[in-house]
Amino acid sequence: MSDSTTFSPSSSNSAVTYLRGDETTLKVLVVGDFGVGKTTYVGTLSSITPLSTEEVMTEASTDTDDLAGLPDKTTTTVAMDFGRLHLNERLVMYLFGAPGQGRFWPMVTDLAVGALGALVLVDTRRLGESYPVIGLMEELGLPYAVAVNAFPGAPRYDTQELRTAMDLEDHTPLVYCDARDHASAKSALIALVTHLLTRTRESD
Repeated sequence: MSDSTTFSPSSSNSAVTYLRGDETTLKVLVVGDFGVGKTTYVGTLSSITPLSTEEVMTEASTDTDDLAGLPDKTTTTVAMDFGRLHLNERLVMYLFGAPGQGRFWPMVTDLAVGALGALVLVDTRRLGESYPVIGLMEELGLPYAVAVNAFPGAPRYDTQELRTAMDLEDHTPLVYCDARDHASAKSALIALVTHLLTRTRESD
């Protein structure tokens, strides 16, 4: 197998498919506000031990990281989470979990380069905190699906109520998932991939 790497543009203006020898790799972002479960999600799906940049939170972040509704939150991602998901023998998906705080958004913008799309995780206990993240995906022109991470005890709403609250387009997928459960996390990713394939067919 050749060690050379070539790059092939996808149907999206910003997306790139990476060809490394006999292996094709795809890049997807996992985004969302602080504490919505991105690190857990990437770790649940990754075929390898994921790379994580979680650090213990200190008093220095007290004024910037709102812990309301997150009583058990003691760590935060300071760079990114990285996982590798083998779709078949020749197709691999790279999952990049991006930090959720606004001060890290320049990094999110950089991580978005070459991505096919994004899965936006949200928490109904802090639904309003998801709006800026969704807005950033819109600004970047990155297609996305929304997955409500069903935390224990979190309020559960009708999907149409959630669509209205988040001002989602009709074509934007909205699903519930449990980031700790492999099958559930996989279903959310399938919703995103199906959305991306639909967009590709419609643009052809």
